[in-house]
Amino acid sequence: MGEANPSVLVIDDDPEFRDSVARLLRTVRLETRQFSSVSDFLKADPPEGPTCLVLDVRMPGRSGLELQRDLAVANRQVPIIFITAHADVPMTVQAMKGGAMEFLTKPFRDQDLLDAIEVGLARDRARRESDRALAALRERFDTLSSREREIMLHVVAGRLNKQIASDIGIAESTVKVHRTHLMRKMKAHSLPELSRMADVLNMRSQQPQNP
Repeated sequence: MGEANPSVLVIDDDPEFRDSVARLLRTVRLETRQFSSVSDFLKADPPEGPTCLVLDVRMPGRSGLELQRDLAVANRQVPIIFITAHADVPMTVQAMKGGAMEFLTKPFRDQDLLDAIEVGLARDRARRESDRALAALRERFDTLSSREREIMLHVVAGRLNKQIASDIGIAESTVKVHRTHLMRKMKAHSLPELSRMADVLNMRSQQPQNP
């Protein structure tokens, strides 16, 4: 199955502004979901596909900046484009330090918003692909036996088969068998590739100390 269509979430208490953004995005065939407040957004189910958030800074109830902080605390990584009619330097700095992609002041050029959304969706698409790749890698690692995991640690530490055999007290031929099995299970075609997988899995901190 392919990935779900990208969507842009517009959170602004001004219905005319929300509708104008939706009309603009329809011209480039992008789906939109509109919310009049942060609380309405938080009640909704998150989209399944790549997402970008167009967020008003000041709204009744919780502000856009508060939502940005809440999303960061919850580790919900979604690209945010802030929109405001009354920008000031401290507000802009706070938003950008919090990881906002863009900060646009009304009125703004339609193309500036479209460009920012395009970058945001591309960034979220890349993040989702990375998350899926990491999940698949962890699934493969979970298929390893405890002995295969132990030998993998020694292999990526640069130990030779005979050194590993001596380190853990088994025959060198047994090390070779386990090594072949773990390379196949991890779908690693070379030692450098296996080492990169170990880095992604953050295994370096678990590496055995060489005698």
